[in-house]
Amino acid sequence: MKTSVLLISIDTLRADVAYSGKFPTLDRFCSEGSYFRRVVSSVPLTPGSHASILTGLQPPNHGIRHLLHEQMRDDVPTLATKLAEVGYNTCGIVSCPGMNRWYGHHRGFAHWDDEIPLLPDGRDPLQVRDVKMRGIALKRAPLVVQRAVNWVASGSREPFFLFLHFFDTHWPYEPPEDVGIEVANRYEGEVAFADFYINLLLNELKSVGCDPDELLIVCLSDHGEDLAGWYPNDHGGELGHPEEEGHGCLLFDATQLVPLWLRKPELLSAGLEISQQVRLVDVAPTILELLGLPPYLGDGQSLVPYLRGANLGHLPAYFETFFPEEHADSKVLGLSPLKGVRLADRTKIIWRVKDDVVELYDLSVDPNERSPLQLSARPPEISA
Repeated sequence: MKTSVLLISIDTLRADVAYSGKFPTLDRFCSEGSYFRRVVSSVPLTPGSHASILTGLQPPNHGIRHLLHEQMRDDVPTLATKLAEVGYNTCGIVSCPGMNRWYGHHRGFAHWDDEIPLLPDGRDPLQVRDVKMRGIALKRAPLVVQRAVNWVASGSREPFFLFLHFFDTHWPYEPPEDVGIEVANRYEGEVAFADFYINLLLNELKSVGCDPDELLIVCLSDHGEDLAGWYPNDHGGELGHPEEEGHGCLLFDATQLVPLWLRKPELLSAGLEISQQVRLVDVAPTILELLGLPPYLGDGQSLVPYLRGANLGHLPAYFETFFPEEHADSKVLGLSPLKGVRLADRTKIIWRVKDDVVELYDLSVDPNERSPLQLSARPPEISA
């Protein structure tokens, strides 16, 4: 019998907070499954990053490089299309404007629930450029859980691929309730809120006859969050980058490092911590191999050898953001799109696309990315 898959995305969840030991459900994923400590996002924005997760492709190849401009290329297969082809019943329940079907994430899903409310002033959040304003329009965790359990309880045939997207951890950091977890700030309060409801999801699935131990559970985030000083490696706001309002404009580790857990008793080792650097583009080929299905050509590679105990070293990670080009509300002039690569925990390079200014970071001595060696691809001007 084929294994059903539950893919959970907790939007805007920093890796350091996720692995802080404060959140019971996330801690259970660590103790009961395998997890990767260094996972690099392809882009610090929801639409492009989820496209990379679901296709195994980097943004230049799946097509979504801005927040509002592009849709996924029509010829790009997704994890859902591949699983539907071999008989999986597919369902996606998503929670924010950046996961609207307009972008193309819904391809391959028989059921795609992207319902979200309008903004308080009646505007369509899909037409709003302000990342924070868009964050107000969301489907909260209790509703995501309820609709997911209802879909499973409705008799949806197995095997299934159920993709759930939780947006609670995104700004405005206003947790609706205290779930009894001690946290340091409102952002962590939202993480605790999502953690509580993911645990409720697992319990409710069991109550309707779907044993979580029979599922391949993959839990991750699409990007992190810069809290402008709440954490040591923040860079936003008064720390020198007023254009960075959470995420989208910068490529520092606060937004580029994310968590990744995989859980399936009798298939994956419990409590296995993997420290080698990997990427979110590796998730789709990993799921396919764990299900015994042939991988498709893409920019990622299967992480199954790591899960089997092999040490294949760190995978070089590419990332980019073109959001500065459309960040119309920013008062900072001269913003440039950025591209970067991260080579394990030693070297990181970020370059500005418009003027070819390149910054090199030695992460072994500068983990918070404060002291770059600035390079330039342009030859110096020589005066007569």
